[in-house]
Amino acid sequence: MSHSARPATATDAGPVQQGPRAATLLAFMWGAYFLNYCDRQAVFAMFPALKADLAMSDSQLGYVGAVFLWIYALGCPLAGVLGDRISKRLLAVGSLVVWSIVTLATGFSRNGTDVLALRGAMGISESLFMPTAIALVANAHAPALRSRAIAILTTAQIAGTVSGSLFGGRMADVGRWRDAFFLLGILGITYAVPYFLFLRGVRETPAEATSATPSARPGGDLLRSLFAAPSFLVLCAAFPCFVFGLWLIYGWLPTFLHDKFDLTQADAAFNATIYLQTTTAVGLLGGGVLSDWLYRRTPAARQWVLVTSLVCSAPSLWAIGACETLPATRLAAAAFGLTSGLFMGNIFAAAFEIVPAGLRASAVGILNLFGGMVSGFATLFGGMWKQTLGIDGLLTATAFAYLAAAVVLALATLLAFRTDHARATSGGLG
Repeated sequence: MSHSARPATATDAGPVQQGPRAATLLAFMWGAYFLNYCDRQAVFAMFPALKADLAMSDSQLGYVGAVFLWIYALGCPLAGVLGDRISKRLLAVGSLVVWSIVTLATGFSRNGTDVLALRGAMGISESLFMPTAIALVANAHAPALRSRAIAILTTAQIAGTVSGSLFGGRMADVGRWRDAFFLLGILGITYAVPYFLFLRGVRETPAEATSATPSARPGGDLLRSLFAAPSFLVLCAAFPCFVFGLWLIYGWLPTFLHDKFDLTQADAAFNATIYLQTTTAVGLLGGGVLSDWLYRRTPAARQWVLVTSLVCSAPSLWAIGACETLPATRLAAAAFGLTSGLFMGNIFAAAFEIVPAGLRASAVGILNLFGGMVSGFATLFGGMWKQTLGIDGLLTATAFAYLAAAVVLALATLLAFRTDHARATSGGLG
């Protein structure tokens, strides 16, 4: 395979947010994204407490993740379109404020129905954040620096998952799970003040924007622009496959370890997150640097990193469910974290190589639509089939799906990437 087109470099078009300004933007976005994942993940470490205090069944607990992800997914395309048409800055801040209020309100839940309703509200509010945050960070960095910038931002997901899970688990163990939601909500509302003051001065123009760069188009034209690229269609299939496995781990690994190895909620949350997320951070950052280095040699580099991630993640995903001892399960989780981090840090940067610059938020929204809808079934099936097929059986099936997705993505990269990349970088809309 050869892709002869020379990719743009940092010298082709300087970032709009120069030096420290871009770094500060990334730092503020990291903080908001950290809170995003703290608020969404804390509840999964509280499942045994919610089951006891609110009389929730395993199926209802499965819906805690599913309802959030489905509503989140449906909101993401709209959020992407809004992000390409109106102020990304206002959407980012408004989303933070609303999801923080919802988090605080969750502490007042009286039954499972209240929890599910508030998780749905959180799905709506958090859906506004990610497309705009990813687009703002991408727009502030030139193409040859984009993977590492997005990778650094995505480490907030890791830190938030670990912190939220550990905090939620420890608070649940001492009977204070309601206070956990109160404190997280207040923290988010407080953070919104300096966050808003900084974002007021941020420009939103893409770093490589030219007169040929299209702005967001209305409905049908927007979808035609995105789906005219076969490579993007394949990403829309590969991404939900990947996040199904990810959310099966995020949603049910703490409970799986709690039941399998007779751990406390806090110990289960620790073992379910610290080994997985520590190596995910290594995979994210290392994969970002590697992809940016390879990008200087072929613009298809990020697509090939995604393929590699899927192939290498499949065996460790299976092993998480199959291992019979806690140390072996930790090792499998660490291996999955390392290889899955490559995918997490490159999926959106890969999409930006095959969609016009003016449609980046929309592309993230569409990808999250497919990803969220499918990953919602991961948490739901975990609850529905926990006593029959089991979490280990679901992990095995998902591992095979990873391998199939890798084959399809590799074929799309070989056959369609060059044409899709040329259309996107020339400002064409298909």
